[in-house]
Amino acid sequence: MADNALGRFLRARREATAPPATGRRRTPGLRRGELADRAGISVEYLTRLERGTDRSPSGQVLSALADALTMTADERVHLYRLIKADTNCFPPPPPPLRPTVQAMLDTLEPAAAAVLSPAGDVLASTARFREISGLDDELNLVRFAFTPRAKAHYPDWDQVANDRAATLRAAADLGDHAAAALAFELSLTVGAAFTDRYDAASSLPAATGTERWGAHLLVFETLYLAGEGEHRLMIYFSQH
Repeated sequence: MADNALGRFLRARREATAPPATGRRRTPGLRRGELADRAGISVEYLTRLERGTDRSPSGQVLSALADALTMTADERVHLYRLIKADTNCFPPPPPPLRPTVQAMLDTLEPAAAAVLSPAGDVLASTARFREISGLDDELNLVRFAFTPRAKAHYPDWDQVANDRAATLRAAADLGDHAAAALAFELSLTVGAAFTDRYDAASSLPAATGTERWGAHLLVFETLYLAGEGEHRLMIYFSQH
C-alpha cells in the first residue's frame, strides 16, 4: 500500500468522529486514547497503525475499529480494499472442474444444482440454479447471504446466515485459504452480523436439509467430489 493509505484513512476517520461532550478541545474528533478505549486496543498499537509501522492488523482489530468509528457499509468496504491492496497473499484460483464433473452437472438439468468450492464459490451451475438462487452477479453463496437483498430472498434468513457462516468456518478451520480470506473480508464489510455467527459456529453444516428461496421450498443434498479442490455438488429439489 503506497504512502500508508490505511493509517491515513484511520486517522482521518478518527478526527472526523464526534468526541464525547467534555468541553472545549484543542484537537478535532476523537483522541487516540478515546478511540483505543472504544476499540479495546492499546494506544501504542493504534499509533503504530496510524503511522504505518504495523500494517497487518487482524480482522478482529479492524472490525473493532470500524465499529468504534461507526463506519458506514461503504467505508468498511474501503477499509477492506486498503488491506487487500497492501498484501500479495491472494488465495489461488480453484482448480478447474474435471470434464466428467461438468458432464454430471449437465445431466441434472432441469434441477437446481451447483458445484461449490469449500469457500462457497459457485464454480458451475445449472440454468435452474441460476434462475432461482437470487445470486445475479454474485458468485459466492456465503457472501450473498450477507448482502441486503439476501434477507428478502431467504424467508428464513437467520438460519441460512448461520448455516453459511458455519460452512465457511469449517472450511477455514481445515486450512482453506480462500475461506479464511473471505471470513476476513466479511468481518470487515459486514461486521457483527457475520462475526457473531462465525465465532459461534460449533457444529458442522448439515449436508442435507431444507431451505426456502423466495417462493420455493427446497430439499438439498450434498455430494462431496473426489479431487484436490474438495469441491461439493449441491442439488436442490422442489418440495411440494
